[in-house]
Amino acid sequence: MNILNFSENIVNLRHKKGITQEELADFVGVTKASVSKWETKQSLPDIMLLPQLAAYFEVTVDDLLGYEPNLSKEQIQKIYFDFMTEFAEQPFGEVMEKSRRMVKKYYSCHSFLFQICVLWLNHVSLAPDPQRQTEILEEASALCSRIISDSRDIGLCNDAILLKASMDLLCNKVPAVIDTLEELLNPYHYSFQGESILVQAYAMSGQKEKANKYSQYGMYIHLLALVFGAVQYLSLHADDLDACRETINRIDRVMEIYDLEHLHENTAAQYHYQVAAIYCIHQKPEVAMERLKKFAAITDSLLSHDRIYLGGDSYFNSIDDYFENMDLGGNLVRDKKVIFGSVVQALENPVFEILKDKEDLQKMKKMFQAKGESL
Repeated sequence: MNILNFSENIVNLRHKKGITQEELADFVGVTKASVSKWETKQSLPDIMLLPQLAAYFEVTVDDLLGYEPNLSKEQIQKIYFDFMTEFAEQPFGEVMEKSRRMVKKYYSCHSFLFQICVLWLNHVSLAPDPQRQTEILEEASALCSRIISDSRDIGLCNDAILLKASMDLLCNKVPAVIDTLEELLNPYHYSFQGESILVQAYAMSGQKEKANKYSQYGMYIHLLALVFGAVQYLSLHADDLDACRETINRIDRVMEIYDLEHLHENTAAQYHYQVAAIYCIHQKPEVAMERLKKFAAITDSLLSHDRIYLGGDSYFNSIDDYFENMDLGGNLVRDKKVIFGSVVQALENPVFEILKDKEDLQKMKKMFQAKGESL
């Protein structure tokens, strides 16, 4: 049934039951003309008649009205990607207001609320000023709190906790983030052994394929976490060149062994960008530029496809199903036009001041600017 389309629903239900407008009118106690007006969108029945109509057709009142409080994964994906495109092409304020109206419409659909929070977080940089950005982040944080308190989906609640912490951190609510995550992510908790236990359980029950898939996915996720951790480690130790060099040497080898520049381009690009920043801090422009070129080349390759799909490779050959079943299907979470703009901003980071007169850097910026403008 269509969403909030009572007139079509009542016609379909009446035809399915094989009755006339007059027969329905007699049962409900109204005139045939009243039923006709319902079906032609001229009026709606009295609210007190809705339970009687729903009982007659053996449906719920929500079904009768066509109201769907929970969206399917496919519907959520479509709404997300429609908004993603609109954020790239339409005034930011108008799209925000439109997305807020959708929040009110599906306020009880927690999965949808979560993806709206993801949407706002990924596009908050488009807001006109820092104060507006903070307001949007706080609004999204409040939606996450609603999910955490009301949803019965433990996995979704845990995701909402982490997403809320990310937004609170951007709002400089550091003590709140520490209070939230310090205990949740305590490495001494037994929950950290959960993956190994599940793999063993699959194997012991004869579900070898599931055991293999989950084991591969665990390695894949921890591999990405290792590289992301190294990016943070480099930032924390930016003033210690020896520590940074040792980290870079080790991660370079991991990147090569797992062919990470092809396996997960986004992770590889972020890593090379951070390494370039470290070498700039230590006044080593030549090696910094080489890393920045890698960042630009990988990013350009990533954005050259019509659609982006996460997946495995010849080694991680059993994990594609996991990405296909992700809420957003493993696709880009921002429009390419927005991403090109953010790449240009990244290349204009003051940390690269030592490279500002380099022709290669100017070429990179012009290339990404032109590609963004062409969309």
